[in-house]
Amino acid sequence: MKTIGAYEAKTHLPKLLDEVAAGEQITITKHGHPIAMLTPLPNKKSADVSSTIQALRALRQEMSLGGLSVREMIEEGRRF
Repeated sequence: MKTIGAYEAKTHLPKLLDEVAAGEQITITKHGHPIAMLTPLPNKKSADVSSTIQALRALRQEMSLGGLSVREMIEEGRRF
């Protein structure tokens, strides 16, 4: 784990963020005392696009407008 002073961290933040993105953990100190830690976020599993599309299509089949068209609903909302 790398340790760096607050002033240097402020000065070199973009470089430090690149290091953190590569998996490095960095402790930031102020007057020699640790005050913060930069750590990479855990890997997030991205959503499967095809399964999301299938779920949206299934939801659309379940939904009903009660016989109204979208245009009728818009016109009905304009009356108020």
